[in-house]
Amino acid sequence: MKFFSSAAGAIVLLLLPLGAEAQNRYVEPPPVLVSPDLSAPWVLQLRQGQPVPRQRQARPRQEQWRTVERPAERQPVAQYRNAQRLSPRAEPSVRTAAIAPKPRPLSDLSLDPKFLPQDVAYDGPHKPGTLVIDTSERFLYHVLEGGKARRYGVGVGKEGFAWKGTQKVSQKREWPDWRPPAEMIAREKKKGRILPVHMKGGERNPLGARALYLGSTLYRIHGTNAPWTIGQAVSSGCIRMRNEDVIELYEHVPVGAKVVVI
Repeated sequence: MKFFSSAAGAIVLLLLPLGAEAQNRYVEPPPVLVSPDLSAPWVLQLRQGQPVPRQRQARPRQEQWRTVERPAERQPVAQYRNAQRLSPRAEPSVRTAAIAPKPRPLSDLSLDPKFLPQDVAYDGPHKPGTLVIDTSERFLYHVLEGGKARRYGVGVGKEGFAWKGTQKVSQKREWPDWRPPAEMIAREKKKGRILPVHMKGGERNPLGARALYLGSTLYRIHGTNAPWTIGQAVSSGCIRMRNEDVIELYEHVPVGAKVVVI
């Protein structure tokens, strides 16, 4: 018994320091610090007294330019995105870096300067006020006083549709409607081109901005939606002019004026 008591006491004496040390060890548990940087290990320390690391400041995202292509246009477009500035509603903001040039007006297309309007000397037999159309040279002359004429470039009838003769301006129309004759509709249909029975006047209308009707014929002096054809033999017999030129002529030629086609 004595041995047992002594042994037990010794065991108790041996355990007391260990228990006290364990209790003292966990009186003040060390702090657990979590890093603000979620990419770092989440536990920084478990030991008391270790200095707290300085919080890392997140670097602002830099503005970036990236080039993307639109499948339809196959044209590079620079898209500017900033994650700190763009809201979900503002994200579609796009800046175009390469914009295709605006199409030039039809009247500004390449044209031989000789077909542009100009005043020239005239010593022919026709009186002032007469319109003289030279189909071989592709010029229309508006005869003026004092041995002068205002000359314009024109498009004329293609082979098989050219004609010569004298007519008078029977009527004038601004932005005229187009009603192609039945013969023209049938002729173009054989080529696989379907013409409308009627087309309202406008910029897309083949008769252009103005028309001067010649007598009771189907021929007219008119504007065009294809100014690059001026100086060529491409029409079905009509005399075509640039829209700005036919507007100018329209203002100076009255109904009843004589027209000579040579």
